[in-house]
Amino acid sequence: MRSLSIAATGMLAQQLNVETISNNIANMNTTAFKRQRAEFQDLLYQSQRRVGASSSDNNTVVPAGVQVGLGVKAAAVYRITEQGNLTTTGNVLDVALQGRGYFQVELPSGETAYTRAGSFQLSSEGRIVTADGYSVVGAGTIPNTAIEVQINANGEVLVKKAGESAFSRVGQFQLATFANEAGLNSLGNNLFMNTPASGDAVSGVAGRSGFGTVLQGFLETSNVNTVSEITNLITAQRAYEMNSKVIAASDEMLNTLNQMR
Repeated sequence: MRSLSIAATGMLAQQLNVETISNNIANMNTTAFKRQRAEFQDLLYQSQRRVGASSSDNNTVVPAGVQVGLGVKAAAVYRITEQGNLTTTGNVLDVALQGRGYFQVELPSGETAYTRAGSFQLSSEGRIVTADGYSVVGAGTIPNTAIEVQINANGEVLVKKAGESAFSRVGQFQLATFANEAGLNSLGNNLFMNTPASGDAVSGVAGRSGFGTVLQGFLETSNVNTVSEITNLITAQRAYEMNSKVIAASDEMLNTLNQMR
């Protein structure tokens, strides 16, 4: 009885759906987190009567046929990269991107990763780094004599030193964009790597064509909509229950068949 295996694929699909939704809800307060959506495709069909097959010697054809589907499969978990809200923090090293782009981060391996989480800090050498201590490309080094730090909309890092009246530039954030942001590979820790699906990074600076602007003292919040996620969770739960009902009904049908004498 095919309905048993078909319903089982449906339960597995809804399990993945719930896992995706739960990850969204768990990261509702993660800086610059982008929510994900599970996508599914129907499986192959078994043709018991092929569509368009000849049904007589007079060249008449079957208009619809009989095709029985074999269930559902996961096709992708798609990342939705719409802008999150901006929240003020007052921290001079907190920066948010308004528009397209990713900050570039140098990993210990020498590779470059990308992030939109701009909750940066200072290392013991005065370098602007992530929470894990990875250097932010182009951000420069803040000297010990600096008494004020400003980051303008173009991502320029400006400092005023003790005894000086003017600001001097010590660095400028280097941003990157991608043809397909959903194709980035998530590394965890708010970091991404480019893949053949995302395309190569296009580097530039904030405020230029195709790049967003930088806001100092702000952070981008998660773009998770809790109301939508809870609604999706209820829908996935009910779909899981309905697939289990199909398995129960199929079991009852087999039990009836088994009791025939």
